[in-house]
Amino acid sequence: MSKERKPHWSAEEIAALPERKHQHQFNDKAIRHTRSIGDLTGLSRIGIHLIRLETGSDSTTFHYHDADEEFIYVVSGRGIAEIGEERIEVGAGDFMGFTAPSPAHNLHNPYPEDLVYLVGGERNASDLVHYPRIRRTLIKSNGKRSWVDWDDVTDLN
Repeated sequence: MSKERKPHWSAEEIAALPERKHQHQFNDKAIRHTRSIGDLTGLSRIGIHLIRLETGSDSTTFHYHDADEEFIYVVSGRGIAEIGEERIEVGAGDFMGFTAPSPAHNLHNPYPEDLVYLVGGERNASDLVHYPRIRRTLIKSNGKRSWVDWDDVTDLN
C-alpha cells in the first residue's frame, strides 16, 4: 500500500496500516498501539490518531496542557476515563473534549476487550504539559522537549 499523502483514506486502507507501539515516557503501563491517520493526509497543525489500548493499559499519564486542546471519541470497547476527580465508564460513541487548560485526564482499559478511540489535538510549537500526580511538567519549545519535577522549581513570587 502507498504511504503517499492524500486527502482520503478508506477504512480498509487504514485497517491495513501497521500500528506503532508507543510507551509513555512517565508511565510503564501507558502502552498505545497507534495509527497516525492525520499525518497520512498531510495535516500539520493537528494530530489525529487511531489508538488501541489493550487490557490493563493506560492511554498516558494523568495530565493537562496549557496550550494544546485535545479530544477523544471512543470507537469500540469500554474504558475508564479519569477527568479531574471523576472516574467515568466510557464506551463506543462517547466523546470527551479538553480545553487548554482543562482538568487533568487519562484513560484506562480494565476490560477484557481492546479499547479503540480516535484522539486529536493541536500541535502548538510551545506547550507545558502538567502531570499533577507525579508532580512533573513537560516543556515543549522549539522542537525540543524537557521536563522538570515540581520540587526542583523555584517560585519567583
